[in-house]
Amino acid sequence: EAAATERFLEFAEAWSSRYPAIVKLWENAWAEFVPFLAFDAEIRRIICSTNAIESVNARIRRAVRARGHFPNEQAALKCVYLAVMSLDPTGQGRKRWATRWKSALNAFDITFDGRLSAGRK
Repeated sequence: EAAATERFLEFAEAWSSRYPAIVKLWENAWAEFVPFLAFDAEIRRIICSTNAIESVNARIRRAVRARGHFPNEQAALKCVYLAVMSLDPTGQGRKRWATRWKSALNAFDITFDGRLSAGRK
């Protein structure tokens, strides 16, 4: 937390004159941000990485927008399913996902005292 505070003060000193709203936003949200620092770096890296989630949401929005309206809920679900399946047409994404998440899953398992592995026994 001390290192994060120090880095934030450096950031605020360098950028507060040009972007005061951003500095104020961070100051107001600091209490909500600090508990996040208690997690391991692997966990923080996974939690912070929303690019994949945003990418999936953008692909779903694009697919839905291209088709306009749907006659029923099943048609809408089929569209979403096909959009998600088109993200990984070769099926190799799961292998990449497992490699990327392995260290984070281990950190989660240690941090949360085996709650993740309890269901796998």
